[in-house]
Amino acid sequence: MDRESLEKRKKVIADLILHNEFYVPMKTKEMAILLNIPKSQRSELQEVLDSLLHDGTIGVTKKGKYCKPETTALVGVFESTKRGFGFVTVEGREDDIFIKEADCNGAFHMDKVRVAITEEKKGSRRCEGKIIGILEHQIKEIVGTFQKSKTYGFVISDNPKIGYDIFVPKERCSGAVSGHKVVVKIVNYGSHGKNPEGVVKEIIGHINDPGTDIMSIIKAYELPVEFPTNVMDYLKNIPDTVDEKDKAGRVDLRALNTVTIDGEDAKDLDDAITISKEGDMYHLGVHIADVSHYVTEKSVLDKEAYKRGTSVYLVDRVIPMLPHQLSNGICSLNEGCDRLTLSCLMDIDSKGNVVGHRICESVICVTRRMSYTSVKKILIDEDAAEIEKYQELVPDFHLMQELADILRKKRFKRGSIDFDFPETKITLDEQGKPIDIQPYERNTATKIIEDFMLIANETVAEDMFWQELPFLYRSHENPDPEKIQKLATFINNFGYNIKHGDEEIHPKELQKLLAKIEGTQEDMMISRLTLRSLKRARYTTDCVGHFGLAAKYYCHFTSPIRRYPDLQIHRIIKENLHGGLKEKRRQHYEQILPDVATHTSTTERRADDAERDTDKQKMVEYMSDHIGAVYEGVISSITSWGIYVELPNTIEGMISAANLTDGFYVYDENHYELVNETTNRTFRLGEKIRVQVAGTDKILRTIDFVLPED
Repeated sequence: MDRESLEKRKKVIADLILHNEFYVPMKTKEMAILLNIPKSQRSELQEVLDSLLHDGTIGVTKKGKYCKPETTALVGVFESTKRGFGFVTVEGREDDIFIKEADCNGAFHMDKVRVAITEEKKGSRRCEGKIIGILEHQIKEIVGTFQKSKTYGFVISDNPKIGYDIFVPKERCSGAVSGHKVVVKIVNYGSHGKNPEGVVKEIIGHINDPGTDIMSIIKAYELPVEFPTNVMDYLKNIPDTVDEKDKAGRVDLRALNTVTIDGEDAKDLDDAITISKEGDMYHLGVHIADVSHYVTEKSVLDKEAYKRGTSVYLVDRVIPMLPHQLSNGICSLNEGCDRLTLSCLMDIDSKGNVVGHRICESVICVTRRMSYTSVKKILIDEDAAEIEKYQELVPDFHLMQELADILRKKRFKRGSIDFDFPETKITLDEQGKPIDIQPYERNTATKIIEDFMLIANETVAEDMFWQELPFLYRSHENPDPEKIQKLATFINNFGYNIKHGDEEIHPKELQKLLAKIEGTQEDMMISRLTLRSLKRARYTTDCVGHFGLAAKYYCHFTSPIRRYPDLQIHRIIKENLHGGLKEKRRQHYEQILPDVATHTSTTERRADDAERDTDKQKMVEYMSDHIGAVYEGVISSITSWGIYVELPNTIEGMISAANLTDGFYVYDENHYELVNETTNRTFRLGEKIRVQVAGTDKILRTIDFVLPED
């Protein structure tokens, strides 16, 4: 069929499907009969239908019937890229949908859209789609850098995924000058060939002013900094010390040696430990601040905590979920102060099995406030001065180490995966300028607390599961089989293999893989790929287990000062302790918990992204003073546009493919390699490489590396 005939038939058939309610949906054969198309030409009809489907003009049902695109269209969130194309994420769908630049249909980053599938996923080829409708613009304001010209201004977004500038008419610049960080309100989202238009709503400060960089990130993520007046007024009802009547009816644990173990600069202390041993039986108490006693359901404090979802730990400040009067005061388990707690008291045998437990309301008084550094000095360094200072507690610390080792071995035996990638510790001067960046390594003390919090979280989750109470679980679902298959194919090139079925893999297989590669040349590469093969943990109302921990039951119980899900489940636990949940209250929780799970998963991701961006901002600022310096790093990621390299101090930069001047390089997606077509020079994931700092971009938060000249 020639092009002209095809286009004519496309119009006729599209009109039939889109405007004739009586006939649709219908299959190819039904349409052929309706249009009097002989059998000999049905292949041509199919060609027309396939073309319309690929264009997103029509849709097709699972039964193969053609219909209006909106009938089968999916609703999702569009994420754009600076290169023009984008992806639509649909809730409940495993893979996102690739959208070509020509098929974005004017959608703005994070728009809620209707998308028609134009090409189903085949093998490694992504599912493709076309945006056929914009339901909601979710981004109303943008933070960026203002640039002024004679007759207008424009704002370059801090978000690199927004690849176009926001036009600002002269009369709407609000006095902003070039270099100002601003909040711009979008009044027109633009169209093909026309940029979005906005008005400057707020000037944050000049890009070179101290603090402006972090405040810009806070504004960009819409993180609430100040607490509303009604919340601060409500604090007048909160006492500074525990009222005697509030201690009544609680298990009194104040006579026990009780310690908190945290970082030196921590102020919101929400967990404390007690430990003892009788024969082969350990008695471990994990005592968590009873925040729910002061933050009651539906109070202004509760509504604000829910809105925030989590505390946000930025490089130069903490944005708390609860006001400091609570988080650093009455709810913080401060040394020498009586505090209300919710305790998980566990009896653990010499094999690490919890053979008995009790969850109860309690009152404690912390004996000593310990730091990770001090406990490490006692247990590892055997520091005489530190041992003398805390001599009455030293036996307890040795018991803790003993039990933590048992718990860790048990968890490892069942298949728990431990990715030991170092976190970043950034040191700032008084002006907020980074003066040192180093990896923050976990020590014996941090691992002890991790192990004890994990066993408490598991114990509480299992208890609530078997009581069949409405609850919030911390879930880490099994990885996507296709990603595991891709990982298995790749590691086979290095002589490794993992056992996996069509549907799932046991975490022990990945744990064994990580053990095999430890210390090898390919260790870092395969570890990173394994991590990328896993899903992101989230909050759910169903107990689906935690893949990474190889745990059947898991929740977040231990940090109600800084995480709303913990606060929420404390209420359920306490209500259950006080006579059980009546049917009306069960229905109440069953109704609200799905939204709590979704919202807190979202706020957690927002916090993670903001924390990552502030770290990147300070890394860029730090490396701006090291232009020309040469380092040895490890290739952490490879794409068609460049090679990402991570330095020993955790800073990551990129060598642009355009700066590889010794020939044309091709990206081998299956082997995570960038290969020179002429010389076969190959860059591989995990490979050690020398790089030179070529430049930085504070707006885009990028660090440019090049290969140093020999």
